[in-house]
Amino acid sequence: MKSTGRNPFQVFRDQWAIMSLYERFEQVVALVLSAVIAVIIVVSLFQLIAIVFTLLVLDAFNPLDHKVFQSVFGMIMTLLIAMEFKHSIVRVALRRDSIIQVKTVILIGLIALARKFVILDPEASPAR
Repeated sequence: MKSTGRNPFQVFRDQWAIMSLYERFEQVVALVLSAVIAVIIVVSLFQLIAIVFTLLVLDAFNPLDHKVFQSVFGMIMTLLIAMEFKHSIVRVALRRDSIIQVKTVILIGLIALARKFVILDPEASPAR
């Protein structure tokens, strides 16, 4: 968006006035989804901090231990996936993109796939 020296709320209000009913619906859904995902991210971040702090206090945190590394890094990757997902929704809410872009969906999928490989237990037998 170009900087016109106007308040973002004024720009939003001006855009709202020219939106169709369905565009307004999309806008409301994007804002609600963004808020819900933001709450999930904050709660997950606090849980991650609590888990890592507990592991540090109990002196059980050994980053070289494969199970601990998988667990902590898997939680971090999950947070990154949620943040990227929220970012793609915010772009829609800010009207920078009209729909979720294919490259964003592919990026989120690749991050999720990388997370799966990170937390994959090499000793587990394949599912039948």
